[in-house]
Amino acid sequence: MSSSSVPGNNNSNNAQSPGLKTYFKTPEGRYKLQYEKTHPAGLLHYAHGKTVTQVTLAHLKDKPAHAQPQSSSSFGVSSGVRSAAARFLGGNGSKTLSFVGGNGGGKSMGGLSGRVGSFGVSSSSNSVGNSNFDGKGSYLVFNVGDAIFISDLNSRDKDPIKSIHFSNSNPVCHAFDPDAKEGHDLLIGLNSGDVYSVSLRQQLQDVGKKLIGAQHYNKDGVVNNSRCTSIAWVPNSDGAFVVAHADGNFYVYDKSKDGSADPSFPIIKDQTQFSVSHARYSKNPIARWHICQGSINSIAISNDGAYIATVGRDGYLRVFDYKNEQLICGGKSYYGALLCCAWSMDGKYILTGGEDDLVQVWSMEERKVVAWGEGHNSWVSGVAFDSYWSAPNSDATDENVVYRFGSVGQDTQLLLWDLEMDEIVVPMRRPPGGSPTFSTGSQSSHWDNACPVGTLQPAPSMRDIPKISPLVTHRVHTEPLSGLTFTHESVLTVCREGHIKIWMRPGFGENQSSNSDSLLSTSLKEKTSLSGKTLSSSYKQ
Repeated sequence: MSSSSVPGNNNSNNAQSPGLKTYFKTPEGRYKLQYEKTHPAGLLHYAHGKTVTQVTLAHLKDKPAHAQPQSSSSFGVSSGVRSAAARFLGGNGSKTLSFVGGNGGGKSMGGLSGRVGSFGVSSSSNSVGNSNFDGKGSYLVFNVGDAIFISDLNSRDKDPIKSIHFSNSNPVCHAFDPDAKEGHDLLIGLNSGDVYSVSLRQQLQDVGKKLIGAQHYNKDGVVNNSRCTSIAWVPNSDGAFVVAHADGNFYVYDKSKDGSADPSFPIIKDQTQFSVSHARYSKNPIARWHICQGSINSIAISNDGAYIATVGRDGYLRVFDYKNEQLICGGKSYYGALLCCAWSMDGKYILTGGEDDLVQVWSMEERKVVAWGEGHNSWVSGVAFDSYWSAPNSDATDENVVYRFGSVGQDTQLLLWDLEMDEIVVPMRRPPGGSPTFSTGSQSSHWDNACPVGTLQPAPSMRDIPKISPLVTHRVHTEPLSGLTFTHESVLTVCREGHIKIWMRPGFGENQSSNSDSLLSTSLKEKTSLSGKTLSSSYKQ
């Protein structure tokens, strides 16, 4: 492959490494590399330590006059970032890589961005020194080494507009809450186990390089001194958030309560069993969930806040009913640890990826794996559904919904997939000692019934699971990838070294960059209020 330049843009920011193309083709057209974001060139790579860059997409609307609720404009990715960012965010969105000393990262996959209202920064100044600045716009929050960087998604400037440095530990995961009614909307988890919540708008207004107005949780690891691996706001919870740790526990916090920690949780008697303990006093954290032995690598919360998915070092996906604190379903990877997970917008499917190089598609209705995506050549480090894509010639009356999702991996590749459940071929059961042609017999036993509630499934046989192939395979970076985020106009990819690329969708370009306000008018909260077939058709907006 030969290197090419971005059409109409000779900016050196978009210089490509040999062998990397600045576009990739899909049936609906070309995705083009529009621009890149990264950390300042002076940051030395050896300072990265064992941290992996994750990115959270944060959309700030107009500053509320009386702390009125903001409508949702991203989802926990990542995914998402979802999060991302925030997932979005998941995953966020979304987040994750245990190959670096077992490190997971927060998959915060953000869902919605739209390049709205340019921030107006023409130079790489460290921050905005205007206390009246309302912060309206879309931002990328990402961690590299001992710092959090904030970039303006609307600006072509490669360097961030703000940096926040941490003296004692490296930030490893983060999440943004677009529904924050007041005050803090950004979470940051550190390698030391410490957690901060801050106002993103307040950070942008300050000229310094330290956190401003932060609430400090789990200070000096008083409750849990193991590494934070993933962090996420709980949708529709009025300020609850969840922090996962490398020792197999996650903690539930309430931002309206005192930040001082209550370390008086009982000793975990059986590390192999799921258990939930509540704080004795009205302090943070308010609950501890012991999930598994070994690290929780990523968490993702369904868009309605009803379910929490976790993936871990032990190779299991676990799905919990958040309100009832109950294990619903889950199962083991084909091989090795699982590193990332993400929900579909309608809550019907969960994606997982990990050390077996596969993308697993889980069905909440059937409570088991329904498809395996084969296409990566190394560990899968990020997954996300594309809630803005719609199938060609589709309309709201279609019974068969097609899901578009993406995955990235250590193989430096971005893969796009289409999942159409009606088109999946279910393997036939092999008769004992019989012919491998499957010309006779019934469906595979894996498909006979939905799995009972509360059951963790063993690793399925390779021959029992339908395989799907990627629609697109494209090498997007020179370094292993750590996450991806879908927005209305673009796909964002990030590598573990802190370089972010924005790939514009077909039909979107510079002339449309200022026309996205109307696209943001339908919030995700409005989408989730839809029901039945209408909800399943939300991919066609």
